[in-house]
Amino acid sequence: MSLTTLALIGIVAMVVLVFLGMNLGVSMFLVGFIGYYLATGSLMKAMQLFQTVPFSTASGYTLAVIPLFIVMGEFALQSGMSKGLYDACERWLGKLPGGLCLATIVSCGLFGAICGSSSAAVATMGKLSIPEKRKYNYDIGFSAATVATGGTLSWLIPPSTGFILYGISASVSVGRLFAAGIIPGVLLMFAYMLAATIACRRNPALAARGQSYPLKERVRSLVGLIPIVALFGVVIGGMFSGVFSSSEAAAIGAFVSVIYALIRRRLDFKSFIERMASALKSTLMIFQLMMGAYVFGYFLTITHLPQNLAATIAAMNVHRLVVIGLMFVLYILIGMFMDTLSAVLITIPIFYPIVINLGFDPVWFGVVIILVMVLGTITPPIGINLFIAVALDKELNLMSIYKNVAPYCIALVIVTIIVIFIPQLSIWLPNLIYNA
Repeated sequence: MSLTTLALIGIVAMVVLVFLGMNLGVSMFLVGFIGYYLATGSLMKAMQLFQTVPFSTASGYTLAVIPLFIVMGEFALQSGMSKGLYDACERWLGKLPGGLCLATIVSCGLFGAICGSSSAAVATMGKLSIPEKRKYNYDIGFSAATVATGGTLSWLIPPSTGFILYGISASVSVGRLFAAGIIPGVLLMFAYMLAATIACRRNPALAARGQSYPLKERVRSLVGLIPIVALFGVVIGGMFSGVFSSSEAAAIGAFVSVIYALIRRRLDFKSFIERMASALKSTLMIFQLMMGAYVFGYFLTITHLPQNLAATIAAMNVHRLVVIGLMFVLYILIGMFMDTLSAVLITIPIFYPIVINLGFDPVWFGVVIILVMVLGTITPPIGINLFIAVALDKELNLMSIYKNVAPYCIALVIVTIIVIFIPQLSIWLPNLIYNA
């Protein structure tokens, strides 16, 4: 049996194990270990993976950025920053057609500046926005679809866990990726807002106009944005200016968010332990996935599947954008059935060499891959954000969300195509900041 055949069997076996209910990190580690043993014919070489991968993953300095940004998001949430953020957006946008949906989208976008978790954004903003929308007789399914969609902005607006994992896996600067995600993230936010506005104008029953507030109260509500803007400015601004590295930025952000929660008197010993436990749980989940992905990546590398696939595609007489288009379709299918973080970790060892051989910018590809995988979080049948949203209200059901999420999916696809054909939207800002 050839090594290429062995690699393909390993990929199929890993997917089957996942659909049978095995933890993804465990399935990648198991298949990678067995495959590595079969490829090398040496049990000792395969056993060395147990010695090196867990330690190198857990002790790597570059990976410290993950738990630190997670801690920052946890304590920023504990401090109540999200409430002031939503109140400000609601007072400025609520009177427009579908205004509370617009406020939710903008709130999720700004919340992404302190929390790189899409799931956390959906859960937090959903608890704040859905009861408010119910008060103004908004369609509950459309409201849930909006908050599920708005949460995806946390994947693009830094700090983003997806960019961190892609950067580490592909050895690409996390700082550059953060900068690259800002313009596409803002563009996507406006595209979502346009989609919500069009949907509400075509079907006024989806959303009524909200309450109108006097200018004085709207201006006063901007105070609620100060903590988030300040935290984002210190963390991201300091990192882009070169004052400190991404890991140092994450540590400073975590420290500042804890201090702010203490100042607001929103933090006691019990809540501190709860937030740290939540951060630890999220970190362990990500690290487990990374350990499995590394072992699986070693297996694929030794079979030369990525290299052979890259050479085959390079020999095809097609435009390189056709290859990206095929990846685009494949990623949409993968994202519909698999967790987004997991899909990024699994596919990077396979597709990254192809992208580099075709001469594409690795930072640009990072933005494209995140945009495409984001689509998987809001598309049936396994859109994780939709499942989180449906749990926010007892009257919600998945079908009511499925039928209302389509305009947002269309907006996301359009933005992704724009970013693919206009790479400067992704690479202009990182090149400007880092003088490339």
